[in-house]
Amino acid sequence: MLKLYNTFGRRIEPFTMNRKREVTIFTCGPSVYQRAHIGNFRTFLFEDILVRYLEYSGLQVRRGMAVTDIEDKAVTEAERLGITVTRLTDANILQFVREMKLLGMRLPEHMPRASACVDESVRIIRRLIRKGIAYEYGGNVYFDPLKVRGFGKLFGLDMKRWPKTKRRFHKDTYPGIQWNYGDFILWHGCEISEAACWDTELGSGRPSWNVQDPSMVMKYFDGTLSTFCGGVDNLYRHHDYSLAILEAVRPYPMARFWMHGAHLFVNGQKMSKSKGNILYTDMLMKKGYTPKEIRFFLLYGHYRKKMNYSDITMQVTAQKLRDLRACIAVVRKKAGKAGPADSAITRDLSASFVSAMNNDMQVKDAIDGIRGILQDSDVKTLTPSTAAGIFRTLRRIDEVLQVLS
Repeated sequence: MLKLYNTFGRRIEPFTMNRKREVTIFTCGPSVYQRAHIGNFRTFLFEDILVRYLEYSGLQVRRGMAVTDIEDKAVTEAERLGITVTRLTDANILQFVREMKLLGMRLPEHMPRASACVDESVRIIRRLIRKGIAYEYGGNVYFDPLKVRGFGKLFGLDMKRWPKTKRRFHKDTYPGIQWNYGDFILWHGCEISEAACWDTELGSGRPSWNVQDPSMVMKYFDGTLSTFCGGVDNLYRHHDYSLAILEAVRPYPMARFWMHGAHLFVNGQKMSKSKGNILYTDMLMKKGYTPKEIRFFLLYGHYRKKMNYSDITMQVTAQKLRDLRACIAVVRKKAGKAGPADSAITRDLSASFVSAMNNDMQVKDAIDGIRGILQDSDVKTLTPSTAAGIFRTLRRIDEVLQVLS
């Protein structure tokens, strides 16, 4: 049985579905005011592995991924470059999709842009206003967390600390991992954002980042999601905002499971422009690494644990993949055109892989298990049919990992 860590409740639980053998997943996607770096792709890759493993387990998966193409940062960056927001975000979306494919990621069934879901955002905001949870002020619309019972339940926020004095936070996002104790913005009036405006029943303006994920979920998914995924930094503010908004307008939980991936550091420091340590896929490829080696490095760990990039760690990890692929090439050559046969080795490979993956997706343990079994086997003495069976099993496993062949 697959067991996953549920951030909601902070415990490992059996993974359950709302519909028979069908899984619905929604994941945070890129904020396309800039290019995605390898730390961003680490999160997207753990989500890709989750989808692929669920399918490996015989389940049907329907996935959506948010593409944030409307936000303060996009407006500011477009103004800095002297181009339109659309031109900026279109280019970054194309780049993102190219790199997803390069790293062996499957494109989600739904990849809505926030700009394509403005009508849904407006409908949600108007319902919140009618319920007395949201209100207009100074041309904007704000959400009052004190009007919602259980606000902050995903994070485990202590609402006793929430100030009774009215405070409003006007930006889409704020620097740092912290809570803003006050009302958060749902709608930017055009007095604030002249560069990206829609004429709507709320007036001229744009939806804030906070309401965009709920609008996309409402557009494409009915009922409670099987799981909602994102980076651990979204546990502060963003995911509780999304949860509170959507559950205020729908009579059931937003998601059964919440999963969060940990950060990737570079030489022990968080990636940032100010430190000059942001890494992109093409920078690693210029160092001689293949896309599969980059994917392997970003997967070779546990998604909930911090990972650190260094040149030495990257070299060592890439060599592990090269050695593993060389061993598999020997198995493939030994198999020739023989028909595959089951053996104790094929059963051990499958059992080891499933055991590690069912334990909260321990990808590193799954890969190390494969390496250990192959190293303990004298592949040169295998019969062709046994080798063919091993290769068939490894190809099946690689439908999930996408690095072995």
